[in-house]
Amino acid sequence: MGRLKRFEQHRLIGTRDDMVLYDCDDDEMMAKLQTRIEEDDLQRLNLLQSFAPDTEAEASNRGFHFQ
Repeated sequence: MGRLKRFEQHRLIGTRDDMVLYDCDDDEMMAKLQTRIEEDDLQRLNLLQSFAPDTEAEASNRGFHFQ
């Protein structure tokens, strides 16, 4: 499926409105994220978050979690 434009170098993307973490290398999670982006206009509203380092531990430190 590929990764998001603007976030090509990041595997993990979080949504700031609900603090959910998505793995862009997982096709099912990526499909859910794409649906959320389209329905809720998350990219335009600047509600997407990447992490450095791109790890689950860093995302968790910032309050994000897998649903």
